[in-house]
Amino acid sequence: MPDNNEIAAIVLAAGASRRFGSDKLLHPVTLDGVTLPLAAHSLLPWLEAFGHITVVVRPGAEAFCNAVQTAFGATKATAIRWSVCEEAVRGMAHSLTCGVRANREAAGWLIGLADMPVLPFAAIAGVRNALLSGADMAAPYCDGRRGHPVGFASHYLEKLLALHGDAGARQLLEHDRSKVVHIELDSEGIFTDIDTKTDLQCH
Repeated sequence: MPDNNEIAAIVLAAGASRRFGSDKLLHPVTLDGVTLPLAAHSLLPWLEAFGHITVVVRPGAEAFCNAVQTAFGATKATAIRWSVCEEAVRGMAHSLTCGVRANREAAGWLIGLADMPVLPFAAIAGVRNALLSGADMAAPYCDGRRGHPVGFASHYLEKLLALHGDAGARQLLEHDRSKVVHIELDSEGIFTDIDTKTDLQCH
């Protein structure tokens, strides 16, 4: 559990990969000459930005967790805290609340997705730094569009824990849009999640 002055990093990895046809998060992906499971590529910039991260998984994900830990090796693997969401099948918001609940004493929460292998470090660090500087909410933007990850200050705890369904935290971001600090980036990586095998062919 983070100290009270820390921002908690939460990465959601509890989806069912229905559109992909197999466990997309374990699908081997080669980026810059390095082949790793898709989720491992997605987690790398998070591990650069934070001393430890919480990764939310669905029940029965032991093989997934072991594969990611093996891909990283012992040193990086110890920085990952796995959180099992028993209600993952009910939608993304339940995974999100599971991660927040596991880090409820944090000074804020930075929430991302495990199927974004080209998410830039600058997006994660920018949102983290905005929260540390007192932002209520923050997110990266490119050409006027909001991407991932998204960050929330500690006073959003109860609203985050009350989320349900599959929309994640979108309703909070839209309701309080004037409070969202924009991190301007020139990177499509803040939008690029992998839902189908065709998506992989584009990268």
